[in-house]
Amino acid sequence: MILDSLHRSGYVLQQGDVLVIAQKIVSKSENRYAYLKDVRVSQEALDLAEKVDKDPRLVQLILDESVEVIRHRPGVVIVEHRLGYVHANAGIDQSNIFSELDSPRVLLLPTDADQSAARLREEFFASSGAEISVIINDSAGRAWRNGTLGFAIGTAGFEPVVDMVGETDLFGRPLETTSVAVGDELAAAASFLMGQADESVPVVLIRGAKLRKSEHGSGSLVREKSQDLFR
Repeated sequence: MILDSLHRSGYVLQQGDVLVIAQKIVSKSENRYAYLKDVRVSQEALDLAEKVDKDPRLVQLILDESVEVIRHRPGVVIVEHRLGYVHANAGIDQSNIFSELDSPRVLLLPTDADQSAARLREEFFASSGAEISVIINDSAGRAWRNGTLGFAIGTAGFEPVVDMVGETDLFGRPLETTSVAVGDELAAAASFLMGQADESVPVVLIRGAKLRKSEHGSGSLVREKSQDLFR
């Protein structure tokens, strides 16, 4: 579908291109649906659901997809997802998916977003002959600022965090701590074009980014717990 859309838009994948793909369509393609009627609720989920004013079945799914509950308040549960990133409600939601009234369902994040990104990259290479990079992005809030923005939950083909320590600024002063979250910056730029409601733009093509090639996934974007002052 992505290749067909590129063709209709008059684009051909080129070496170095980046495709940013919304998590939602990746999860849909991997059938990551969960039906609330099938969820068996634990006492832990019942207790937490009362505190956060959420459906206990949804809370159970959040717990199942997480390794730790970090914070909670009515309406939201902040967790460490089993893939490492800190996320509200484990990234589970019901927006932009079809759900029957008598059988509501939600959509979970991909089982392994890095693996999904790597597989897509291989398939695009096989179809086009172009070595590209792939980002799977999602939306999240931040600890210090209002509003959501896109961030990378899966990457393939490039270095998602670029260490600039030792490089110099305009005046020759060496940088001591600077590293750039390239994966998240590109994910956020694409998210702005994708929109958050009914825009129906799940894929963005980025050209000219000049990324550093790497086989690393998105793990380097996740801060070690021991270095996280807000945990």
